Amino acid sequence: MDGIAIALKNGQVMDIREASPEDAGALIAYVEEVCGESDNLTFGPGEFGMTLAEEEAFLRGAAAAAGQVYFLGLVGGRIVAALNFAAGKRPRTRHAGEFGLSVRKEYWGLGAGGAMIDMLIKWAMETSVIHKIDLHVRVDNDRAIALYRKKGFALEGTLRAEISIDGRFFDLHAMGLMLDGGPEFEESEQSLRK
Repeated sequence: MDGIAIALKNGQVMDIREASPEDAGALIAYVEEVCGESDNLTFGPGEFGMTLAEEEAFLRGAAAAAGQVYFLGLVGGRIVAALNFAAGKRPRTRHAGEFGLSVRKEYWGLGAGGAMIDMLIKWAMETSVIHKIDLHVRVDNDRAIALYRKKGFALEGTLRAEISIDGRFFDLHAMGLMLDGGPEFEESEQSLRK
């Protein structure tokens, strides 16, 4: 998929493109920085645990897999956002997958996260294989939940005590987006309201 350039709310231009193995070193440095800026990620400082060779192999695999993509958002060549999506590998699950998104704190509220999600949705629709996009988000991450709802994601359930930080447990919301608005999704949404 070709990359795009979007204007952020601060007037800067963010380029979004697929990651390549050559990005591995910069991506590891980025992850180590952003995981110290927020407790909303599934890992903290020093917990990422991938070597340069492992990250290069992971990015090669993502580029080669039909149901996987890793997007980078860059401003002036510096990574400011990253989004990784992976669908199931088996025939019964390859239509759906989950993504993780991170944005540097200095770029929160500027449209970077929304642009990354838009790129994912566009990519997924072009695959003609991906029909559902899932995510998990901490129940107290109001900004992210509002963004996901704005992009069309709906609450599908709550997972209790899924994250543990310094002995304190946090719940996660499971949210999903049906790209074709299938009836199964509508029934799930209705059952949560009862």
